[in-house]
Amino acid sequence: MAVESLEERRARGPDLPRRSRNRPALRVSLTPWTIATLLTVALVLLPLVSIFLGVLGESSDTWRHLASTVLADYVRNSALLVVGVALMTVVIGVGTAWLVTTCAFPGRRLFEWALILPLAIPTYIMAYTYAGILSHTGPIQGTLQLVLDPSSTAGIRTRLMTLPGVGLILALALYPYVYLITRTSFLKQSGGILETSRILGRSSWATFSRVALPMARPAIVAGVTLVLMEVLNEYGAVRYFGVTTFTTGIFRAWFALGDPPAALRLAALLLIFVFALILVERWQRGRARFDDVTGRARPVARFGLRGWRGWGATAACAIPVAFGFAFPVLQLTAWAARSAPGYVDDRFLRLTLNSFVLAIGASGITIVAALLIVYSVRLAPTRLLRLAARTSSLGYSIPGAVIAVGVLIPFIWLDRRIAAVVAGLGGGPTGLLITGTVGALLFAYLVRFLAVALNPIESGFERSCAHLDESSRSLGASPFRTLTRVDVPLLRGTLLAAALLVFVDVLKELPLTLILRPFNFDTLATRAFQLAMDEQLARAALPSLLIIATGLAPVILLSKLIGRGRS
Repeated sequence: MAVESLEERRARGPDLPRRSRNRPALRVSLTPWTIATLLTVALVLLPLVSIFLGVLGESSDTWRHLASTVLADYVRNSALLVVGVALMTVVIGVGTAWLVTTCAFPGRRLFEWALILPLAIPTYIMAYTYAGILSHTGPIQGTLQLVLDPSSTAGIRTRLMTLPGVGLILALALYPYVYLITRTSFLKQSGGILETSRILGRSSWATFSRVALPMARPAIVAGVTLVLMEVLNEYGAVRYFGVTTFTTGIFRAWFALGDPPAALRLAALLLIFVFALILVERWQRGRARFDDVTGRARPVARFGLRGWRGWGATAACAIPVAFGFAFPVLQLTAWAARSAPGYVDDRFLRLTLNSFVLAIGASGITIVAALLIVYSVRLAPTRLLRLAARTSSLGYSIPGAVIAVGVLIPFIWLDRRIAAVVAGLGGGPTGLLITGTVGALLFAYLVRFLAVALNPIESGFERSCAHLDESSRSLGASPFRTLTRVDVPLLRGTLLAAALLVFVDVLKELPLTLILRPFNFDTLATRAFQLAMDEQLARAALPSLLIIATGLAPVILLSKLIGRGRS
């Protein structure tokens, strides 16, 4: 038997289990911070667990009817939308990102931020606005009828309100996700690599397609994944255009057919779609990283496009801005100017108050939960807490209709248990104490938008509070005092930015609000959608414009952040 020398033993280090040397232990010491964090994450994951447990129950006749009649349509339409929107957003987003990053042409500085503007318009608002623009009384048909036979233009609106039409609307509204992420990747690429390609005789197209595009591949896939999650979450536009997808099927099974188990099964199938997208994105990305992160690489030098090439680049960037933002906003403004005098009343002010109170409340709750999770991980960076923090951000990738169904199931169960206990004690009927309340809606917003606050707060801690909280703790301050007196003041800007992002997302959210809102409780989003469904497009314009105006704030913030990153 070989005897280990003293030097070998010192070199080997202490006798720790092999796994603990390589990665943090899974176990975690139970402190008030970790207990609060684990409880918060468990609550956030409750809707997902309830959906998967609900699927294990016995299937209903309604589900068997749906599976034999319309389920194939849901799958086919959702898959066609996913593929079509992905192709269109890649062409628009990647092409415009390459032009404004590497070329000089008339209007380039304007398009750097203007190409983000369609993000401010919710998809359902863009859908009904274009339906109005192309209607019989709209400006397009009115102009065409001056030179054409009215019967030949009557089908324009009908041809738009189809599966390809809704795909085009979604692409115009969602391409900024691909543009933003891909442009950031192009900005981080080394100009020296691209110049070397040209010096070696590659044309501009070959440099783009064989050098820059492969290096930006992980960013493009990440942007497309975000777009596809929004497509699977879509309800307003597909419902208005009469296209059946998984989301419309969930609404139909729950409300029209009154069969929650069937809605649960559809929600579970939609979740499988979403998780497949996440896995494909993670598999494709792997550990690939082609950006220069040293900060020493030379920025990309723009080359000038002159003559028709320059004006062609201007037109290529102007078209998505015009169709994705300018035309819808101009039409909404014209409608609002006509309808606003008789529409701004007590009811409209109540709608605005409902929307802003909900958005402010959801922002506050989400920021507190995100701050708790991130700070607990900093205090005890164990595998379990890191895993819990990562898992809690899954909600943003899950469609709002699925989260709503997952929230309703446990809350209805809890209401029934409370009613049974009260009845057992001799009390009267209690009704629904939790389901259908503002509290349930705020909880669902927390599940859906926690990741929106989690990521910026986490990066803010890394950037601003790297060692200051450790110094505060070493001077005897408690974790809570360190957080409130040191970290939060330093993170004030980050927290406000995160709260603004959550605020705007809540203001625009439609399917989740439609399902979970209290009875007779409307918001700007639900009211605009209902008016559009009743073909009162002019009256829907004012709440829509208010949502768009609020949504411009994060767009301006994003534009400034990207510009700061380049400088």
